[in-house]
Amino acid sequence: MTIAVDDYQTRVAGRPEIVERRDPVIWGSGQDPEVLEFEEKGYVQREGALDQSRIDACWEELRRFGDDPAMKDDPRIIREEGGRAVRSIFDVHELSEVVWEAVEQSGAIDLARQILGSDVYVHQSRLNYKPGFAGGAFYWHSDFETWHAEDGMPKPRACSASIALTPNETYNGPLMIMPGTHKYYVQCAGETPEDYYKESLVTTAPKVGVPSEEHITEMYREHGLDVLTGGAGSMTMFDCNALHASGGNITPLPRANVFIVFNSVENELAEPFAGTPPRPDFLARRP
Repeated sequence: MTIAVDDYQTRVAGRPEIVERRDPVIWGSGQDPEVLEFEEKGYVQREGALDQSRIDACWEELRRFGDDPAMKDDPRIIREEGGRAVRSIFDVHELSEVVWEAVEQSGAIDLARQILGSDVYVHQSRLNYKPGFAGGAFYWHSDFETWHAEDGMPKPRACSASIALTPNETYNGPLMIMPGTHKYYVQCAGETPEDYYKESLVTTAPKVGVPSEEHITEMYREHGLDVLTGGAGSMTMFDCNALHASGGNITPLPRANVFIVFNSVENELAEPFAGTPPRPDFLARRP
């Protein structure tokens, strides 16, 4: 891996700051309305990205992985803190041809290429699951901050597709985004422990790699908050630097989605900027 100049310092010892993003949001030259909306808000939504047969097939894969005794202790299966309920299944694009075919059908790959202005590869993939009554929250964060600090992603030239396998209602823990926050970089405080991912993947209250409550409040007052609902089969593509979160799910209705991160092939990972060893391949793949 190469050593790169750090244009997005974070995990600082002093007081963290909010700074303007140094790089473009749209790296291509297209004027497609979806792409323009993405540039302005940091996300765009599509209904009907998957048909029912694809949704059903992905659900079956989720059940298969969660129940497979051979994968009981697989590190790619993340369970809720203190319980056995499945929280995430990583590397699903490698584990399941069914899931990858669903991603291809969704149109996410072509949209990512338009936004990033190059060919793309999968930096990370997972099935996220919030079972009824037991689905934990995901606290406010910028994915790029984590990928920069812990994976060595040099620039915010990546985007994520969240493809819903269940209806995303206001009450079952849907994705929340602060529109426009992708145009700023919110530094975080604190030193990164080695192998911190083992804690951060399961906890609902992470201590490292999250903005301060003061900064979260400041960004909310300036940008507001969008709750992203949609039907089963809908897709949300959002910028890697947007502040986002999701609440816990105490309803009887589960929430599940396929989550695929696309990185530009021109945004090669370097050594992690936090100075820690690289995370496992299932969290940060390199082409």
